[in-house]
Amino acid sequence: MIIASIDLKDGKVVQLRQGKDLVLERDDADALIADFDRFGEVAIIDLDQALRNVRPDGTTANTSILAGLLRKGSVRVGGGIRDAKKAKELVSLGAEKVIIGSAAFTMPDGSAGVNTAFLEAMATAVGRERLIVSVDARDGKIAVKGWTESAGIDLVEGAKAVEPFCSELLFTCVEREGTMTGIDMGLVERLRAAVKCRLVVAGGVSTVDEVVALERLGCDVQLGMALYTGKVALKDGFIGCLDWNKSELVTVVAQAETGETLMVGYANREAFEKTFETGKLTFWSRSRNTLWTKGETSGNFLEVVRMRVDCDRDAVLATVRPHGPTCHTGAWSCFSTTADRPYSLEYLETVIADRFANPRPGSYTATLTAERVREKIEEEAEELVEAEGKADVVWEVADLLYFMNVLMYREGVSWKDVLDELDKRHKK
Repeated sequence: MIIASIDLKDGKVVQLRQGKDLVLERDDADALIADFDRFGEVAIIDLDQALRNVRPDGTTANTSILAGLLRKGSVRVGGGIRDAKKAKELVSLGAEKVIIGSAAFTMPDGSAGVNTAFLEAMATAVGRERLIVSVDARDGKIAVKGWTESAGIDLVEGAKAVEPFCSELLFTCVEREGTMTGIDMGLVERLRAAVKCRLVVAGGVSTVDEVVALERLGCDVQLGMALYTGKVALKDGFIGCLDWNKSELVTVVAQAETGETLMVGYANREAFEKTFETGKLTFWSRSRNTLWTKGETSGNFLEVVRMRVDCDRDAVLATVRPHGPTCHTGAWSCFSTTADRPYSLEYLETVIADRFANPRPGSYTATLTAERVREKIEEEAEELVEAEGKADVVWEVADLLYFMNVLMYREGVSWKDVLDELDKRHKK
């Protein structure tokens, strides 16, 4: 599958040829990650950190942009990560994985070599499953320091040496990076045969056919230049990398953002094309032998947030926003018998937002001013402290959560914001 790349330099999204020549520059990082995350993982690289263009406090022109992107998708982040503290900080901010490069092949005295002590410290700090080691190479030798120097280490031998410390390797064919002249498939084949972990490759890839060929080798592709110049469309790569050899239909599981499984259907290539074109989940009807978009007659369509493939590439998980009940029976889910949406904090959030947006006669919620809701929180918190017994505690917690949610709505805070903060504290 394709991992879309967002490279940051001087506060802009850039694409460089050979890691140095500026080819294009943009300032729409938020829009890019919103689009890229629909199709898969996103790699964000702080080039200024990698090149040591840092301020006295260790930040760069990209630091705040990067922090704002980390929880907006399935993000892996790299660029100048040289110690465990920085890696842990990025994970706490929302990075699913961290990418380390030159530091893995630089000894404490500055000489070239596989720095096992550093790798062990990083794996201990964030977990081997979160660690990606970048084995960038020029002419078959590991390249370091922003690809400006050779470590003199053979690519395959270096990859085998660092594999025990990480869950993935990222190989960039440096001499072809940004050139869109095609990757060195022979070198990729050698590397794929030498290691067992997940392998992501980059450098020169410019066609969907090449992406699919690499997928068949068991490699994912990290793309930048080909995406930004329109040579490769993410939807084409997504569809092409599915395993169509097993069947002309791929199983699609629709899941709400809150985690409920809503329905299961099947899609062919044409159905996926229409899903990506319209943003509404579309299937192939086996009984009617035709395409059908969920909700095309009832209006209860499923708005696609993101699509993810399974490890075998023969099933897709579609995260969706349901507009009304999913099942043809009127049930919220095809796996339930009631039209009621499962209650959750997120659902409470939507109910309160609706009360303010569309106030009904006699609505208590709509009368709550910012001052009044704060008074009620103080009052309910005191009643909770004084509550005794499970029933009373449940009652008072429910009251407190309700008024807290009203205050959160007024301040533009979501439950996701709160959970993200708790997750950040947990991972520190």
